[in-house]
Amino acid sequence: MTRRARSRRIAAGWTAASVCALALAGCSKGAVAGGAGTEVDTAAKPNTTVGQKPTTRPVRTTPLAKLTGAHVNIADGQTVGVGMPISVTFDHAIPAGERAEVERQLKVDADVEGSWSWVKDRNLLEGQRVDFRPRAYWSPGTEVTVRAASGITRHFTVGRSLVATVDVRTHMMRVVKDGQTRNVPITAGAPGMDTWNGTMVVSDKATKVFMNSRTVGYGDAYADYYYAVHLTTSGTYLHQNPKANTYAGHQNVTHGCVGLATDGTAKKFYDEVIPGDVITVVGSKDTVAVGNGYGDWNADWAQWRAGSALK
Repeated sequence: MTRRARSRRIAAGWTAASVCALALAGCSKGAVAGGAGTEVDTAAKPNTTVGQKPTTRPVRTTPLAKLTGAHVNIADGQTVGVGMPISVTFDHAIPAGERAEVERQLKVDADVEGSWSWVKDRNLLEGQRVDFRPRAYWSPGTEVTVRAASGITRHFTVGRSLVATVDVRTHMMRVVKDGQTRNVPITAGAPGMDTWNGTMVVSDKATKVFMNSRTVGYGDAYADYYYAVHLTTSGTYLHQNPKANTYAGHQNVTHGCVGLATDGTAKKFYDEVIPGDVITVVGSKDTVAVGNGYGDWNADWAQWRAGSALK
């Protein structure tokens, strides 16, 4: 149903100031708007990327008015990591009967096999978000052009590959960057405040983020955390944590985030990460939802393609 070739579909661009469907939050399973967060985050058809399936319905040639309210999560000229989906959000919910028509005017030009899929975003209504992702991670160096009807165009590049795997059982993170591997001691969510399991994609990062665990029902108040890499809308971050100086590599003690030591470990990871890099957590409990940030990779390929409105 899908085939490898040059594909045509679209989405709209991420910027640090405008993350479209992603509201900044705290550390793992709860959320706060703006640059603030909470240290808790407890658990949540074919669509051709390379051309369109023939249809007997006439394809609309004029841009849909509803696409004037579309926003793409990737900025023009941006370089992203290999896991970044193209995410298009709308100012209003698209009715189920109109979604196929919308998809036909979302075009991705790239040498990749992929598909659009309608995603229930954690903070939006059903029908307000549709994402495009390849069958497997983007290849480094891939050049992509996205168009939403005639109103939005984005050109972006896939950068070097960085995929990190956090094992909450061994308290270690394996970072694979362009084929080079290193192991980093970490501390993850304590029992009952477990870090989300599954694959998360970096949406943004900040040198300082205020987190307050009281927003999700915990009595402890938190202040600023540094070198914070944002992973989920509900508030999961990978950030510097003084507790990691003692517990990284030995014990999980956080409120759901992944903590790195203050000896330069956190800063080193922060400096090399870009939006679209992949962080996968293994050995934990509940798997992060597809619409909680960029959780798209937690759906297998058949599930992902089934989310397209194109039959």
